[in-house]
Amino acid sequence: MLKIAIHSRTLSEGRIKTIKEIIEEVAKYPVSISLSRSLHNYFDKNSISLPHHSVFNKHEELADANYMFSVGGDGTLLETVTYVRDKDIPILGINTGRLGFLATIPSNQVKEAMEAILTQSYHIDERLMVAVESAEDIFGGVNFGLNEFTILKRDTSSMIIVHAYLNGEYLNSYWSDGLIISTPTGSTGYSLSVGGPVVFPHSNNFVISPVSPHNLNVRPLVVSESSVFTFKIEGRSENFLVSLDSRSKKVSADVELTVKKCPFKAKLLKLNITNDTFPNTLRKKLNWGFDLRNRI
Repeated sequence: MLKIAIHSRTLSEGRIKTIKEIIEEVAKYPVSISLSRSLHNYFDKNSISLPHHSVFNKHEELADANYMFSVGGDGTLLETVTYVRDKDIPILGINTGRLGFLATIPSNQVKEAMEAILTQSYHIDERLMVAVESAEDIFGGVNFGLNEFTILKRDTSSMIIVHAYLNGEYLNSYWSDGLIISTPTGSTGYSLSVGGPVVFPHSNNFVISPVSPHNLNVRPLVVSESSVFTFKIEGRSENFLVSLDSRSKKVSADVELTVKKCPFKAKLLKLNITNDTFPNTLRKKLNWGFDLRNRI
């Protein structure tokens, strides 16, 4: 019997009805269901009945899961990746959020999604991730991200200096509010908002984008996915912020950071019943060609 794990994090009152309907729809099929602890606790606290299910709280407890459903927006899917880690479990993003670059399946298409899974009418979209290493365990063992790794100043006063080395060679000292190392997947996120390029998901590269650089001649840079970055941070403050996707931690100024390709990839489940291509997503989500004259 197939086992489907389900995670959601934004449990607003308006969204919980949709999530419950999704769980009930999945339960109609010959599968076993496992819910994340936070999701289970929300239903239990509010005395909402659910179909029979087990509960997981750690990635080790997902060892026998065949598929992982992320119910919410892109932020929920990024969090779902931290549960899956290197388990090679395909993740299906069901969108109950807003933009939905990663979570692309509408909540009203769960029936079609289940039928596609049972008939194996899907393909796996493998995505490059970024990993960070340092002398201290900054992120509690979850040292990888699907979108980006970011270095930021902690306050609104003076800028910081990020001394960057590429494959051991000095690259540049970025005088800025911060620096973003983005994967192709993350190129449509934070990196895009600071002027970085849109990169196709399987371009096998990273994008280095400074945040509000002091020198306007310093532009975003595209490098190979095999690149290894080393960063040393300097500034008036003794502490700085580093983040992987939406997880932020404070680090001291004397920390040295190494950033490189994660040894494993995120596996996104793409259904053959949808026209879920990257160009289509760009046009829909970024409103490219949103003009009555561009009716194709």
